[in-house]
Amino acid sequence: MILSFAKRIATAVPSIIGVVVVTFVLARALPGDPASYYAGSSATPQSIAQIRKALGLDKPLWLQFGDYANRLLHADLGTSLSSGQPVFQDLVTRLPASIELTLCALVFAMLIGLPLGIAAATQPGKASDHLCRIVVSVGAAFPTFFVSLGLVYVFYFKLGVSPEPLGRLNDTYFTVPPTITGLYLIDTLLAGDISAFWASCAQLILPSVSLGLFALAPIARIARASMLASLSSDYCRTARAMGLSRTRVVYGYGLRNAMLPVINILGMVFSFLLGANVLVEQVFAWPGIGAYAVNAVISSDYAAVQGFVLMMAILYILLNLVVDLAAAAIDPRVRYDG
Repeated sequence: MILSFAKRIATAVPSIIGVVVVTFVLARALPGDPASYYAGSSATPQSIAQIRKALGLDKPLWLQFGDYANRLLHADLGTSLSSGQPVFQDLVTRLPASIELTLCALVFAMLIGLPLGIAAATQPGKASDHLCRIVVSVGAAFPTFFVSLGLVYVFYFKLGVSPEPLGRLNDTYFTVPPTITGLYLIDTLLAGDISAFWASCAQLILPSVSLGLFALAPIARIARASMLASLSSDYCRTARAMGLSRTRVVYGYGLRNAMLPVINILGMVFSFLLGANVLVEQVFAWPGIGAYAVNAVISSDYAAVQGFVLMMAILYILLNLVVDLAAAAIDPRVRYDG
């Protein structure tokens, strides 16, 4: 198995190189001039030219790419023009916020989607099956920003049961916990600040539900399909013929074999949500990497855009490795094939 994972990492190297090249080219194909944006609206052509020279944008593209590749080899993603900070520092600072939001959304989607898919597969054609189809259709049809704005309008403006969407924690009333993991739910508990913990939970509910509804659809759909295939297989029919209880057949035999496709889809859903939660972050003023990437694109911040895409590519590869480990733990055949 170790050899198979080493091969997987080796095959990922050309993908990362391709991401670096494509991101560099596409970033410079974006409309706008970072030197003009950085200089301001009242800048003269001479000052813009000086800034372009200071940023190295007056060099040929192949020389700019050479400088960028050389910095990457030294683990330097460059400096963001928007924040004035190293891109690596910006990403590391904002990444925990996006990970916490994505994890909570994925947990919500799993808690709803997996039981719903199992219930639909064990009772095909009945009320639970129709409910699963409706939830999947609704979850896939409505865009995340529409759901986010609707939840804010109902639960904050109308009912007043949700806190104001001002990011991860309202620092006017609560103390931001010391950064240990970067995840407020964990850091507040480690700091012993229970009130800040519950406040962080309250801030997470609406954005997690908004993002989780979108992830719920593929999870419920895959869970239903894989459970139907598993329950109709020979080993489940044999287990029923031997007189085993329905619970043992469904959860002991059917569910374990049906979890492999669900685990595979979880890795893709998590990586997709991590990069696509920008609209939810904008609505709830969430200081994550999605909002950072949008601001970088608007300001033609080449270093920030390239750093974001490169980080997402590496995270996607790592997530695939984690999914492979989980699949091998669930299904021994994966280990033998590896």
